[in-house]
Amino acid sequence: MIRTKRLAFEFTAWLFCLILFSSAFAQSAAPKESNKREAQLIELIKLDPTIKLDIRYATDNNFVGRKVYPEARAFLQKPAAKAVKRVHDKLKKQGLGLVIFDGYRPWAITKLFWEVTPEDKQKFVANPDKGSKHNRGCAVDLSIFDLKTGQPVPMPSGYDEFTERASPNYAGGTEEENHNRELLRKLMEDEGFTVNPNEWWHFDYKNWEDYAIYDISFAEAGKQ
Repeated sequence: MIRTKRLAFEFTAWLFCLILFSSAFAQSAAPKESNKREAQLIELIKLDPTIKLDIRYATDNNFVGRKVYPEARAFLQKPAAKAVKRVHDKLKKQGLGLVIFDGYRPWAITKLFWEVTPEDKQKFVANPDKGSKHNRGCAVDLSIFDLKTGQPVPMPSGYDEFTERASPNYAGGTEEENHNRELLRKLMEDEGFTVNPNEWWHFDYKNWEDYAIYDISFAEAGKQ
């Protein structure tokens, strides 16, 4: 009887380890998908050099607290990139412009974000098992800046602020902050983007599901 219980325990322990190993192995590479459109990633500042970059993940000024991108570059799939440029052009008529925080994100970085984010804050990051729209080159993090001063306009929260103020529907901001947030949202939605329900700065482009999840470097993306 004791031997039977011991064998059952050993089998259970072995099975548990196998599940953990399988789970870790399954997350070691980006999910594979078939019948997807060929990637055509465009670097935003090559499309329009007046678009401003503030790529926080290429610095230590981000929620991870360290540099996770080797260089400050932003890419999107061609249709999404052109839509962003149209928004930028509309803002320039008002003396404003777009500042980009992030665009295409390699899958390995999404995996890192998930691992370092506390469970109660994981609604702000994508599950690597499913990949993110950033991994597909169809999501962009951005805000508005003043062309004359070069400074960002006031918004209800900072970028990557994991609080209720980050919600696009947060009602506690100042009149100016809420106006700026709604201006950005309207212009982006007019061009086929949808705002993330938890982040006013994050917009997903239509038909994102047509593209695969990528884990290529910025250097590789720049060669396309």
